[in-house]
Amino acid sequence: MPIKILMPALSPTMEEGNLSKWSMKEGDVVSSGDVLAEIETDKATMEVEAVEEGVLAKILIPGGTENVPVNAVIALLLEEGEDASVLDGFDTSSDGPAPSAVPAEAPVAVQAPASAPAAEAAPAAITAPAPNTGRVKASPLAKRLAKEAGLDLATIVGTGPNGRIVKSDIETAKASGGATPAASVQTSSAPAVQAPGGFDVVPLDGMRKTIAARMTESFRDVPHFPLTIDCRLDALLSARKAVNEAAAEDGVKISVNDFIIRACALALKKEPAANASYTPQGLKLWHDVDIAVAVAIEGGLITPVVRQSHLKGLAQISDEVKDLAGRAKARKLMPEEYQGGTFTISNLGMMGIKSFASIINQPQGCIMSIGAGEKRPVVNGDTLGIATVMSVTLTCDHRVVDGSIGASLLKYFKQFIENPALMLL
Repeated sequence: MPIKILMPALSPTMEEGNLSKWSMKEGDVVSSGDVLAEIETDKATMEVEAVEEGVLAKILIPGGTENVPVNAVIALLLEEGEDASVLDGFDTSSDGPAPSAVPAEAPVAVQAPASAPAAEAAPAAITAPAPNTGRVKASPLAKRLAKEAGLDLATIVGTGPNGRIVKSDIETAKASGGATPAASVQTSSAPAVQAPGGFDVVPLDGMRKTIAARMTESFRDVPHFPLTIDCRLDALLSARKAVNEAAAEDGVKISVNDFIIRACALALKKEPAANASYTPQGLKLWHDVDIAVAVAIEGGLITPVVRQSHLKGLAQISDEVKDLAGRAKARKLMPEEYQGGTFTISNLGMMGIKSFASIINQPQGCIMSIGAGEKRPVVNGDTLGIATVMSVTLTCDHRVVDGSIGASLLKYFKQFIENPALMLL
């Protein structure tokens, strides 16, 4: 009996997605681990690998089709010994509704967030990840092909989900005579449509549509208010310099943003009522502080999450943020790595922005916007002086966080920033 290939669910909340393209064609022999297709949701585009073996007999949903429901039958696979005659009258229905046969305007091969506030600027070029140095992740087919070709999997760059090595990586390595070349990762973008009147219309991809919908919903439906406070950075900058000089031989380099994440995590433990989310049934008060850090990528934004950030020191936070941000820009994050944060930090200080207020990333109760540290005149007692000052704006969901709670959170945050030795306690 033919095997039904179903539209997979790439995340627990996925209900439908776009079948961007097929990597195989009708008549191709399919082995376990082969990449069958690319599926695009509002959050990510990922390769789908075959679980069963056989011959791809019939593609029911063409590449470029939008709004394909999860569990819809997208293709049929013939088992060994079967021929095309068994397809006659075969029931290809599924429990889900029929998909809309609307071709996608411009599928974009990226992993993208459901929503995110403003973040760092994305680089012009994105470099593929370095060859594997730890545990090698590879499909069963890729392992077999590598063994037959005498290739070392540790020298091959995986382009599958979460850096997994797949069949095409082995073929590329064989063609290049060994290790996979670290080529630049290219991302496609929707072609601009020339319109009369002196402007271009750039069609919205799935990520931009989702950002537009989620941010509109949040700004319209969430009763939000901003709170702004100024923090002096001179003590923190001195501490950062001392730490980096002392740990230089170990390759440790702590950024101001690492201090900010640490200070925010500790402040949220001091004021746990701000580490909360709104639901119609009641407020969720989270036990762990999982801080999402906004990062700009090609065509949008993503918020990788530093889990249990209140339990981590500066060096560990620094390592995790570098790893998450690097893989975010290389489109290598898994959904669980950018979903489920309890609080978000968006830092535009490196771009010279003095202050700004971000839109809340629902269902979180707050988002913190970090401005640039700059020399400003300050009053010390009865004298005028100069200090490095950073403006911080906390946008609060008033259903979750009242003004007094938001002010308390900022008070603790300011204490940690201006007295960084307190972060050691």
